Amino acid sequence: MAALISKRLLRCSIGSLHSLRRYFFDFPNAGLSSCYKSRDVCSSLSGERLFSADRYLARSMVQQFSTSILTPGVDDGAFPSDLLSKKPLAISERTIGLCQDLLIPVTNFHNEDKGFMVLPGDVFDLPIRKDIIHRVVRWQLAKRQQGTHSTKTISEVSGTGRKPWNQKGTGRARHGSLRGPQFRGGATMHGPKPRSHAFKVNKKVRRLGLKIALSARAAEGKLLVFEDLEVPTHKTRNIVNYYNQMEDTKKLLLVGGGSIDEKLKLSTQNLHYVNVLPSMGLNVYSILLHDTLIMSRDAVTRIVERMRTPINR
Repeated sequence: MAALISKRLLRCSIGSLHSLRRYFFDFPNAGLSSCYKSRDVCSSLSGERLFSADRYLARSMVQQFSTSILTPGVDDGAFPSDLLSKKPLAISERTIGLCQDLLIPVTNFHNEDKGFMVLPGDVFDLPIRKDIIHRVVRWQLAKRQQGTHSTKTISEVSGTGRKPWNQKGTGRARHGSLRGPQFRGGATMHGPKPRSHAFKVNKKVRRLGLKIALSARAAEGKLLVFEDLEVPTHKTRNIVNYYNQMEDTKKLLLVGGGSIDEKLKLSTQNLHYVNVLPSMGLNVYSILLHDTLIMSRDAVTRIVERMRTPINR
């Protein structure tokens, strides 16, 4: 767009110079006589009036010989609309997934400035991979399944083992037991039995899933760092007042460093949209269930240390 405006300005200025030169070469006497007459008028003035006459003479000559005036002003015409771009300016955004360290402010429940903290890029700025998140979430949901479902086989159903009627002569279908699956109250064939639904996922994949979940929240701007998670009292209104100040937040997850403060636990137990976890219990599924994640400074340090600990084989 800048190159286009420059070309048009250059074309207009060249055209104005060509027209001015043609005018003086074709009518040299007329041009000089008009200038001399203007000079005679100007000579009769003095002081400021002389300066104003010179400025007026220059403006009249520009308006007479130029094809268009591109300088916007109060008296002049508006800037040509065809030279103005209606396209909004592009705002540069941070590229996600380059493992760059992030600098975010640290605050608390009272919105006080507590400085800044650097989030390591190898934990909070990884490329987003939905396939890893899907594998880890399926592993979590399968592992937490109780697996206590059970049905009774024919040997476990209570009832007699006597043959209900003779094999032949009755005209009815032949049966040897009333505990079969075709009878009411009978056994269940191929039914579920207590078992574990867990399947194996490598530790590297599980750790990578947690890093990707943290990176996703950091990229969305939904990761906040607090100096601590201390509240003045155990009243629920402390958390409710802070929650009402937040925008575009439905569920909130508070992650503390060590053990959870008793006042914080009591103030959040009646709120279904606010949950509290220690840093050791932070997992991918809990992060995905809550759209905003608040971590204490101690929790961030513990998570980074946990993610950088070598995996025992």
